[in-house]
Amino acid sequence: MFTGIVETQGSIAAIEKRGGDMRLRISCASLPMTDVKLGDSIASNGVCLTVVAIESDGFWADVSNETLSLSTFAKAVVGQSLNLERAMLVGSRFDGHIVSGHIDGVGRVAACHKDARSLRLSIQAPSELARYIASKGSICVDGVSLTVNRVEASSFELNIVPHTATETIIQNYGVGTEVNLEVDMVARYLERLLQADKPAGLSMATLADNGFIKTRK
Repeated sequence: MFTGIVETQGSIAAIEKRGGDMRLRISCASLPMTDVKLGDSIASNGVCLTVVAIESDGFWADVSNETLSLSTFAKAVVGQSLNLERAMLVGSRFDGHIVSGHIDGVGRVAACHKDARSLRLSIQAPSELARYIASKGSICVDGVSLTVNRVEASSFELNIVPHTATETIIQNYGVGTEVNLEVDMVARYLERLLQADKPAGLSMATLADNGFIKTRK
């Protein structure tokens, strides 16, 4: 599990095609590798990757076809910058929100402009993910825990403060940039629970029937 608070930035140092999927070498000289063990999880642009080999300035990780089909790693290139976060420790401070590192899909930056010292982003999400995104809710974008300002159809808006922009790869975003999205896992589990033994999906009527909202009489 992760928090969505990026520790440092790294980059893809090598890409090896292996049996239909790939193995990546990720360079991250500023990440304390002495604390990393084989089998550890490191979120790389929000994707939970398992360390399969360790070097003094980075690590190697396998990327499955499932991950390639849902994330921007399908278009990975050597030199690409990455947000990195090691798995959270029990007893450590918990900032951000609960992040699994299991990417739901790829979004695209639709608009990007300055707002005083902050950066305003509008991101177009895949239509099938839109129902999980709520105004003032949480979303993880390339491994960064962010608060949704507003939602319109399948697009959502974010406000990026200067510290977040400079400490992550968000500073490099422009219109058209593709990003990894992980929606709030509470929304996913809630929908699954409400769908149990019911053919219909999540709806206002279903929420009311299960006591999550009150209806006016």
